[in-house]
Amino acid sequence: MQFPWKHNRRYNDFPTYFKSKFNERVQKVSVDAGFTCPNRDGRKALNGCSYCNNKTFKPDYCKLEKSITEQLNQGIEFFAKKYQSMQFLAYFQAYSNTYADVTVLKERYEEALAVEKVIGLVIGTRPDCVTPEVLDYLQELSQKYYVMVEFGVESVKDETLERINRGHDFAAAQWAINETARRGIHNCAHLILGLPGENRSDFLEQAREISKLPVENLKLHQLQIHRGTRMAVEYANRPEDFELFTVDEYIDLVVDYLELLNPNIILERFISQAPKDLLIAPKWGLKNFEFVAKLEKRLAERDTWQGQLYESQK
Repeated sequence: MQFPWKHNRRYNDFPTYFKSKFNERVQKVSVDAGFTCPNRDGRKALNGCSYCNNKTFKPDYCKLEKSITEQLNQGIEFFAKKYQSMQFLAYFQAYSNTYADVTVLKERYEEALAVEKVIGLVIGTRPDCVTPEVLDYLQELSQKYYVMVEFGVESVKDETLERINRGHDFAAAQWAINETARRGIHNCAHLILGLPGENRSDFLEQAREISKLPVENLKLHQLQIHRGTRMAVEYANRPEDFELFTVDEYIDLVVDYLELLNPNIILERFISQAPKDLLIAPKWGLKNFEFVAKLEKRLAERDTWQGQLYESQK
């Protein structure tokens, strides 16, 4: 069968898309550029989102005492040992990387772009931390470089966003994604399946709502309970409020989710795995590629694919 994305995988996968876009291997290199977050500096809150512990995804070489250039050069040196020919994207990952005056953003982004073999930026941020001025600047950059803005959307339900202390509503995400896409800037939405107070019906409605937006890339992951978070305390006190999936339960949910999802959306990730010393639950021990193999097997068993039900629900 010929799928809309013109290859035989049963979902619109990111690696295939990325290889088709560039002439050689391109690797993200994480950077901690010293940004903070309105949920941590007191503008909206002090303790951050209830599930968030930034240590779960920050590589060891990302240390603030090192400059952006030093961090990138160390990351590039690590990957260059594995592959002879590579280009790199500076991945501004920790906290909210558009949360500063545009003059500060220009200084930090352009330092990264000045590093040899860096051909673009991936910028992780919150929907409420972009302004028209920032997006206009990123639009200018995107004329010369690959620029991707990755938004933490997390849920499409305002009640859930309030419960997890996000400090913004879904309308903020809708605005940010629409405005980014309108300017021709690449975008990615990050969503969590399993947040407290949500059920299977909510998760599938999420797929329908996200499909209405001009989302280019999508990162999904299962809810994880991390040490050092407010959610860890909530989980200890009321575990019955949480739906922590087994691997098989989550695979079946993702298959159902994919069936409803706009086939134009590119799937970049399905799961995340925090370091063992920070992870309370669920403890799957699966890497993304291992999960993908299981998911593809289930899609084939059910003879289904991304977007199979998308047209029928429009």
